[in-house]
Amino acid sequence: MGLDRRAGRRGGVAALAGALVLPLLGGCAWFGGDEDTGDMVEVFDLAVGDCLRTPAEVTAELTEVERVSCEREHTLEVFAVAGYEPADADFPGDAQLAAYADGACVAEFEGYIGVDYRDSDLFFTYLLPSARGWSQGEDRDITCLVTTTGAQLTASVRGTQA
Repeated sequence: MGLDRRAGRRGGVAALAGALVLPLLGGCAWFGGDEDTGDMVEVFDLAVGDCLRTPAEVTAELTEVERVSCEREHTLEVFAVAGYEPADADFPGDAQLAAYADGACVAEFEGYIGVDYRDSDLFFTYLLPSARGWSQGEDRDITCLVTTTGAQLTASVRGTQA
């Protein structure tokens, strides 16, 4: 899965913590290991409701992420997976994908969190298909992730109206 992780913020694309921009594809691990690790899963296997830990290091390419129980400390939660339309289009470019993701993620935010994005204390970021993943026909999906300004979450944010 080729993904480019960009940060979405109220009204546009913005870096949440500078380290939230990641092109994702290849074989590098996103998370460092320790005794409190979750399961390393393929980025293609992410589903709505999955909770993730942020990377210890920003890497250019990867195929796996650390998924943990939402009761364990984490900073990201998958709240939507949206397919790019039209699915058979040529690669639209990073800027077009980011604009599409901004709209797609904002549209799904309230249904998952329970409050309009503009009224929330939470933020979102997303994973985008890379040009390479797109050209190989591997990926056309945008994965929307809810996050905070750095505080650890210890429960799912679904329906919290946070």
